[in-house]
Amino acid sequence: MKRRTALTAAAAALAVLAVGTPVAYATLGNGSPAAPRSAPSGVVARGKAYIETRLFFGTERPDGGPDVTDQQFLTFVDEEVTPRFPRGLTIQDGRGQWRDSHGRIERERSYELILLYPATEARLRDEQIERIRNAYENAYAQDSVARLEERTTADF
Repeated sequence: MKRRTALTAAAAALAVLAVGTPVAYATLGNGSPAAPRSAPSGVVARGKAYIETRLFFGTERPDGGPDVTDQQFLTFVDEEVTPRFPRGLTIQDGRGQWRDSHGRIERERSYELILLYPATEARLRDEQIERIRNAYENAYAQDSVARLEERTTADF
């Protein structure tokens, strides 16, 4: 009986913690990123203020054209992203889904592009990121390229 009570109490505590834990931050309203997360109590905060921007690129074309290939995407990165972010970036393969303008659920192969840059460069980088999004939308007839941002700290 004591073991069951202890397990029930532990499960309840985890549920309370999970509900109060933020999952992600996104740019809302005035376009300024959410406040940085603070370090847990007793932990020394390391690094400097950075912004992490994640862009999500779909590969299916709403106009019915052929899907964007790996080679096309990597060429796009070489031509549009790398010149703006030569210090580095991360690309991850993904599978995504979203509801299109006709209400249909669309599932497609996708790419997640992660950019990390000093918070002091936010204004400059914002314009560059919007150019990247617009270039992909125009080049591959996409409805949108999703953008998420989060303030963080980074130490290299």
